[in-house]
Amino acid sequence: MLTLVIGGAASGKSAYAEHLAVQSGGPRYYLATMQVWDAECAARVAKHRAMRAQKQFATVECPQNLHLVRLPQQGTALLEDVGNLAANELYRPDGSCLPPKQAAEKMLAGIEAIAAQCNHLIIVSNEVFSGGADYAGETDLYLQALAMVNNAVAAKADAVCRVVCGLPVYYKGGERP
Repeated sequence: MLTLVIGGAASGKSAYAEHLAVQSGGPRYYLATMQVWDAECAARVAKHRAMRAQKQFATVECPQNLHLVRLPQQGTALLEDVGNLAANELYRPDGSCLPPKQAAEKMLAGIEAIAAQCNHLIIVSNEVFSGGADYAGETDLYLQALAMVNNAVAAKADAVCRVVCGLPVYYKGGERP
């Protein structure tokens, strides 16, 4: 099963996705995409890792190259979040930028590889272009890559859920779980 959970900043999408994952049986994997750049990021990651451990998630750090991740056994995987993954894949350490289509294709290949390894993949992503579509430079490239991934995942998903003010709204997949 593939579920896409999207929403704006601070919409409650991550909390809802975690709720879905906790309701699933079997092992739970949290695929964390935040790149640790400094001590503040490291402290945030440590805090979140401890919170997830209480919910019986095994954390897999994967800020890039999702296609290389191997899960030890079938279960539920929560990919948090595609926005971070897109930034990490798009912007190179040397300051260059991968073309949006190439970054999107790489992320989608990773998502397919993970989906093949688990019973339920829950993907959290940011809603894009709802505030307009006129962005300049690298911001536009980032949003293009993210939109390509969101659209491709939504087309394959068993359920697509938009979280608004903490409330899930399902677009396909039938009844709310």
